[in-house]
Amino acid sequence: MSKKIKIRLLPNGEIQMETVGVKGKECLDYIKLLQKLADVKITKTELKDEYYETDAEITNYENAEIRLD
Repeated sequence: MSKKIKIRLLPNGEIQMETVGVKGKECLDYIKLLQKLADVKITKTELKDEYYETDAEITNYENAEIRLD
């Protein structure tokens, strides 16, 4: 899945941003990027389930054989 930023500009001037396909703490980098690009102050951050996930590959070691020589 590609990484995207959804940005909504509301009639009251508020900007809402949502990251899609960004896992873990990397999403915080996108918040900083928006803050710099739009010269705005972040007033509220809501973390989605993806924040607690990682892009790390998970390996199944259940049937692995380890030898120490």
